[in-house]
Amino acid sequence: MKPIRYTRRQALKTGLAAALAGAAPAIIPSRVLGRSGARAPNSRIRLGIIGNGLIAKDHRSYCLSSPETEVVGLCDVNRALLDAALAEVRDAKGEGACTGSADHLELLSRPDIDAVFVTTPDHWHAAIAIDAMRLGKDVYIEKPMTLTVAESHAVVAAARRYGRVVQVGTQQRSDTWFRKAAELVLNGCIGKVRTVVASLGEFPPPTQFAEEPVPDGFDYDRWLGPAPWEPYHPKRVVGSYGGGWRCFWEYGSRKNGDWGAHHFDIIQWALGMDDSGPVLFVPKGYEGEPHQHHVYADGTKVIRDGDAGGYMIRFIGDEGEVLVGRDGRFAATPASLKNHIFRSDDRRLEVSEDHRLNWLDAVRTGSQPICHVGIGHRTGTLCCLSGIAERIGRPLRWDPERERVVDDPVASRMLDRPRRADYVLPS
Repeated sequence: MKPIRYTRRQALKTGLAAALAGAAPAIIPSRVLGRSGARAPNSRIRLGIIGNGLIAKDHRSYCLSSPETEVVGLCDVNRALLDAALAEVRDAKGEGACTGSADHLELLSRPDIDAVFVTTPDHWHAAIAIDAMRLGKDVYIEKPMTLTVAESHAVVAAARRYGRVVQVGTQQRSDTWFRKAAELVLNGCIGKVRTVVASLGEFPPPTQFAEEPVPDGFDYDRWLGPAPWEPYHPKRVVGSYGGGWRCFWEYGSRKNGDWGAHHFDIIQWALGMDDSGPVLFVPKGYEGEPHQHHVYADGTKVIRDGDAGGYMIRFIGDEGEVLVGRDGRFAATPASLKNHIFRSDDRRLEVSEDHRLNWLDAVRTGSQPICHVGIGHRTGTLCCLSGIAERIGRPLRWDPERERVVDDPVASRMLDRPRRADYVLPS
């Protein structure tokens, strides 16, 4: 499908005509007003949500309750999920408030939509995000940003090419206590950090289920998209915090792409490594290693599922510790660090108390959000490389400056993946 391009004049003419004719609410798409221009008092950001399973429900609820947004388009290849999501929006906003589609290109081609949430399984993130950007939409992508390193490079290139705003859904950056923990580490308040422990947990192993009939109204071939064909089974496609599609390497990076995308992101932030990454990835079990881990060039070691002291992340320094989790869980040694007051010359991190609002503000202004595409690329790369080391069963050496695997052709090939012929990656 060729990109549909609209000039500013055409978009303005279309939007005003619809408003004057009473065919749609008198809400002008934000891009018509221009990023640098003043917004009309009643203007809202008009949104689409692509993928309406488990995680999308929270985004829908947020947007429906926000005076800043209007949900006008939904997309899902599962008709049951799409109908349920449409009913939720229409119950809240009226029968004509929102339309649905099974084809993301149909939704993205609408000139009245400003921005979209991409909340599909990971194996669809890159293609949909790139299509969205080339069709003029800003994007919020659920974590991890992409399934492969090659896809991540493609998304970064598209954001630059089309000048779009991208936020990655690693919302712990918009949490006060995760930011406090990162700033304490970044400013040396616990001395040199040599070890970090992150709690990720485990998924059950991938299972080859017996084939079952595909339900009516579910486009299973399109759900698979670029991934290899496999017999349908509901446990393969379901979105579940306990597993579902997240268990399969074809659709995600298992726990590395699930909780790893959150915790590794905060660790990168705290270590000042947003534009770099580790140099060594070691899988659990290699020569008796009790834990998966990765190592930075300065020797800092990040251990998966070691002793995190009951928290999500534990930073261990020469002069103390910082432990942090969700819901305001925070501890430190010495305890006085919890109330530490930073000096004016300390390094401070961007403040965001609301990850989605941070993105919406960036959409309005054209600024960079707190977890922009470059940060999402580096964290997603880390998640992918951890998964590759696990799959090949041996250490993987990485050059974070050149972004290349060192002396391992097999691991290098796994930076990308084969794609089914009808689902090539757009550019």
